[in-house]
Amino acid sequence: MATKKNPKLMKTEFSLSASQGKSVFIAGSFNQWNLSAHPLKQDKKGVWKISLPLGSGRYEYRFLVDGQWQNDPNCSSFIENPFGTLNCLRVVE
Repeated sequence: MATKKNPKLMKTEFSLSASQGKSVFIAGSFNQWNLSAHPLKQDKKGVWKISLPLGSGRYEYRFLVDGQWQNDPNCSSFIENPFGTLNCLRVVE
């Protein structure tokens, strides 16, 4: 009997340079905008990083730095959100 394979998940890196930040989280369509589900870890250079296993698709996201929303300065695609600001858009293929 054939078993159905799970969709392939790819490690997807997110990073933000915020050396003065005390806490950085990422929230988005991949975690139902859960503000505390994915904390980033800070490296020695002050860059906050996380690697998430994501399947192919389009994902909206933003960073939460010390309680303040911040967009990814490395992101080149944005989509308007219902709050009158922009969400970052990451396409995983």
